Amino acid sequence: MSSFSIPNLGYLGIISGVPKFGFSTILHQNKGFRGVSVRKMAWSLEKCNKGIESNSSGIVRPATEAYADEAIKALRTGKVIAVPTDTLYGFACDACSADAVNRIYEIKGRKHTSPLAICVGDVNDIGRFAVTNHLPLSLLHNLLPGPVTLVLTRGESSVLEKSLNPGLDTVGVRIPDFEFIRMIARGCGSALALTSANLSGQPSSLDIKEFKNLWERCRFVYDGGVLSAGREGSTIVDLTMIGKYKILRSGSAKEETIAVLERYSLLEERANG
Repeated sequence: MSSFSIPNLGYLGIISGVPKFGFSTILHQNKGFRGVSVRKMAWSLEKCNKGIESNSSGIVRPATEAYADEAIKALRTGKVIAVPTDTLYGFACDACSADAVNRIYEIKGRKHTSPLAICVGDVNDIGRFAVTNHLPLSLLHNLLPGPVTLVLTRGESSVLEKSLNPGLDTVGVRIPDFEFIRMIARGCGSALALTSANLSGQPSSLDIKEFKNLWERCRFVYDGGVLSAGREGSTIVDLTMIGKYKILRSGSAKEETIAVLERYSLLEERANG
């Protein structure tokens, strides 16, 4: 999950007989592509607590269930937090709070013309924020959770704050394969605005130490250890067209994503020229 920006693009039913062929299947075939589970972290809560640091504004916590309620409360009061995902560390806030969204742009030093993705807890939540009725539900379940950003039409009924990505009729949607951020999204009952934890134009972060200069700009920094997915970020795919897909950014899971899409007979829409 690096900064969500696609140049010149504004952004940077079940098929019978189709077997479940999602990332869970591919994981067994590709050891380098695996979800992150809090329970499988190599370090324990006790070990992490020994190294907790705090500043006047930013407080470092382990990314564990014990601190989920604290994170939810911070988000509901308009604060920005830093969290691990299945790709990179990110800054998150309530996507329905204009003040919180503006705060993320200020922290990153990012132009408001560069849109933010949103994160939800579960596939069934996506329909509140974007149009999915042209896609098989099983396709969404096979892609998510995972290191993929789905670009979807925002839709007339979207409950997203109008100031989020103004002028765009699409939104990028993520469900990272990392239980901590999913718990937070579920608990907030809203979508989270999500972008990489770094200054705009700088390398994305795989370790909280890599953006230590920005800790004090966040209410909490949640430590999930050193992430192993690489700095490519999520694969971004446009699914706004019926029966077609377009890869907007290769990211860390391009081949796996295409394998799932083509399993559902979606055709690739190639860029002009």
